[in-house]
Amino acid sequence: MQRGRMMIKWAHDTVRRRFMSTSAAAIDWWNHVDHAPKDPIMSVTEAFLSDTSPNKINLGVGAYRDDDGRPVVLQCVRDGEVKIAGTEFLESVSASVSSKLVEESVKLIYGKDADFIKEGRFAGVQALSGTGACRLFAEFQRRFYPQSKIYLPIPTWSNHHNIWRDAQVPGRTFHYYHPDSKGLHFAALMDDIKNAPDRSFFLLHPCAHNPTGVDPTEEQWREISNLFKVKNHFPFFDMAYQGFASGDLDKDAKAIRIFLEDGHLIGCAQSFAKNMGLYGHRCSCVDAKQAVAIKSQLQHITRAMYSSPPVHGILLVSTILSDPHLKELWKKELKVVGMFCFSGLSPDQVNRLVKEFHIYMTYDGRIRDVNRAGQGGLPVAVYVYEFISHPCLISRLRLGGIGMVNSC
Repeated sequence: MQRGRMMIKWAHDTVRRRFMSTSAAAIDWWNHVDHAPKDPIMSVTEAFLSDTSPNKINLGVGAYRDDDGRPVVLQCVRDGEVKIAGTEFLESVSASVSSKLVEESVKLIYGKDADFIKEGRFAGVQALSGTGACRLFAEFQRRFYPQSKIYLPIPTWSNHHNIWRDAQVPGRTFHYYHPDSKGLHFAALMDDIKNAPDRSFFLLHPCAHNPTGVDPTEEQWREISNLFKVKNHFPFFDMAYQGFASGDLDKDAKAIRIFLEDGHLIGCAQSFAKNMGLYGHRCSCVDAKQAVAIKSQLQHITRAMYSSPPVHGILLVSTILSDPHLKELWKKELKVVGMFCFSGLSPDQVNRLVKEFHIYMTYDGRIRDVNRAGQGGLPVAVYVYEFISHPCLISRLRLGGIGMVNSC
């Protein structure tokens, strides 16, 4: 009996020692992993949420808010929800739903009368919002042009750098914004396009440039397109704000259509997160003006990345775009123009706004249109005005709108 108890104790101790040694070894697996650098936009939201002040305001995220700080839901989206009620299914997105989204999206951005759309000479797939669409193209670029680079404007949306870096596509930059004139640095931009190696990939913002709101004029776009033809560069457009720059969907797509008129092959990431207020539904597509082989490769990449996107947002977008009444209602709602303003605030000034007034924004000074930010636009304008050397800015902040500050 005594011997039996000793054997049981020995076995227990042996198992305990093995468990402890295994646990220690398992912990060693991830000791070398450091904290990731904070995302400049997400970190603003995190800091805002941890602030206990009842008067805090978040101007960092590009989504409309009501006076209670909640996201604004467009009426066309509410009506679309009613129309699709009961039509969803708990399966992957069907081919018909997916193709409807792509078909309506390319009409929206390229024009419904474009010959290549009528003839089916384009490839497109649904993606996980603008980020997912850009990431999908970056992977496509890496696979078929493994030695290529991507040229990004200075500045650009901060996540562009992360997307192409994680796809293992080296990044380069080209001049865009002139901080002194607060406008487009056109001469330097053209020099950079000219000096880039032939057949380079460039990312372009077709309207409502993020974060500056500064866009080329139509004539400047024509000069850019012509130089792209001379250099045989590939333009990839990130269309995140169609309808927000001017309130007119066709006008905001003019840059892309100029490139089409000039005979370019182009790629485009098209997002509905902002212009339909569907940030949480991750609705977008990526398309290229070429056909069957490219589509099959894009589908092959998506299969390994995320297989298929959530169905609800895709149904909403395709329903709104294909229903004449809902589409017209959406166009009217887009007439409320404006999303971002490039304030020119320094990081130190941004920090002071956080500490003294609980107003949050990204460190480059980009702020959401304060007149439609909810939570009281005028106080925000007054607070920000204290830090700006341009006396005309306060009225422009009250008006809001992308690029309103650039002529100051």
